[in-house]
Amino acid sequence: MEVNTEEQVSNSRGHYPKEVVKKRPGNVSRESRGSTSSRSSRKSFRLDYRLEEDVTKSKKGKDGRFINPWPTWNALALSKVLKFAVMEKDHTNIPSSKMELDEGLPIKEPYFVKNPELVGDVSNGIRVTWLGHASLMVEMEGLTFLTDPMFSQRASPVQFCGPKRFRNPPCTVAQLPKIDAVLISHNHYDHLDYNTVLSLNQRFGSDLRWFVPLGLLGWMQNCGCENVIELDWWEENCVPGHDEVTFVFTPVQHWSKRTVTDDNKALWGSWCVLGPWNRFFFAGDTGYCVAFEQIGKRYGPFDLAAIPIGAYEPRWFMKYNHVNPEEAVRIHIDVQSKRSIGIHWGTFALANEYYLEPRRKLEEARERYGLKSEDFFVLNHGESTNLIENKGFQ
Repeated sequence: MEVNTEEQVSNSRGHYPKEVVKKRPGNVSRESRGSTSSRSSRKSFRLDYRLEEDVTKSKKGKDGRFINPWPTWNALALSKVLKFAVMEKDHTNIPSSKMELDEGLPIKEPYFVKNPELVGDVSNGIRVTWLGHASLMVEMEGLTFLTDPMFSQRASPVQFCGPKRFRNPPCTVAQLPKIDAVLISHNHYDHLDYNTVLSLNQRFGSDLRWFVPLGLLGWMQNCGCENVIELDWWEENCVPGHDEVTFVFTPVQHWSKRTVTDDNKALWGSWCVLGPWNRFFFAGDTGYCVAFEQIGKRYGPFDLAAIPIGAYEPRWFMKYNHVNPEEAVRIHIDVQSKRSIGIHWGTFALANEYYLEPRRKLEEARERYGLKSEDFFVLNHGESTNLIENKGFQ
């Protein structure tokens, strides 16, 4: 299965130039921005780097706020936001019946709740568990980390109004195994949840390393988090004691906002986790842009990518911020991923498509691009799968 998949990905990428691999001269790793306790943790390893052709660095406007440097970006005017809120029809049709929801989107108890001794037992592969929306628990290279953990009922600054989840988390923070790191893609409420941050920090304290975008260090410190690494696009760092695994913050097309006045004061992005045996890519939240070809050229191929497939309708409004399933498949190809998991769907109603449509549209997009079901898949809430080197799914 792996041979056919790799040949297929390679053939679909004929327009890419042949990569040239080289090492950085000397130890040129930079010290990442972080809290006082984190600044002393410098990288002590070197990483093979692709020839740096053209990569897009983060940019700020004259007002000092970050901007999207992509020609595919278009900031939405207030008039269009109002049109979306007032004129567009809601097609989500989320059932009020729990039985119907359980049938379409079952919630499984994660394996680690009853069998915590199995955590980390992945040989040289990757195990991924979907915790809903963009939240994953990933085990690879001796590390266990979370992506955009969200355990609250509402993606909102308050818990009495705002987008409410229609599928509960499959576990609580207290039921999680030991977590080594958390990756945050940006500061929107469905990706950076205040109560979840407090709970994780209370449970794991300074043993938990937080990787966050540039501009979020102060917010994290105000939550009491001490072990925080703040990165710009293309900057990298590691978890202490695991220098062989590199965490790189990479670009996407999106934006940031938590209050009325803080638009784009913090950066947004994706994450590459690069180890001796496996490479993992977390896209976070994004519209489609050329950043993914750049990421694929520099860090691909990936063994697993987590790519959003939901919250995309209507396209005239959402396309700059959120990819649809077909664009998600294009990202899968651009970053040169052997397999991908669909995220950012089936949990919150943040757009107007039918609540189960992302899964069906992903199937259609796979067929159009000649991919197999195992090449780009989805999981049930709480479900896990192991990707074993040269053995596929287990």
